[in-house]
Amino acid sequence: MITPSLKAGLAQLRALADFIDIGSSNASFVYYESAKPESTLVPADDMTKLATLTLPKPCFNRLNEDSIELKSTNDALALKSGTVVWARLFNADGEVVADFEMGVDIILNSYEIVMGATQRLDSIILKPEI
Repeated sequence: MITPSLKAGLAQLRALADFIDIGSSNASFVYYESAKPESTLVPADDMTKLATLTLPKPCFNRLNEDSIELKSTNDALALKSGTVVWARLFNADGEVVADFEMGVDIILNSYEIVMGATQRLDSIILKPEI
C-alpha cells in the first residue's frame, strides 16, 4: 500500500470533496441499521434505511492543518426507528463514495434513532491515512 505524505493526503481529500459534489443533485449520507457490507460494490438494503442527510453544494468547508472539513448536513427526519450501524456516502450523482462504521468512523451522541426525530451531522472532518 502506498502511504502518501500529509500534504499529498490532504490534496487527495480535497479532490475527494470535489468528487462528492459531482452531479446535479446533492451528496448524501444514508444511515442504515443492517450490517455494513464488505464492499462499496455491494448494494445497500433500502429496507434498513433510517435517514438520509444531504450535504450543501459545494460540500467543502475548509482545509485544516491535518484534515479537511466538510459543511454540516441539513436537518433530516428519521424514516423509522432503529439503531444506526453504518452510513454510506453518495456523491451528488448518486454514486457510492465510501462506507462508514458508526462508533469508529462516525461518532454520534446516540445511535438509537426514533422515527420523525431530526438527524444532522454538525462536524464532518476527514483525515488522510498517513
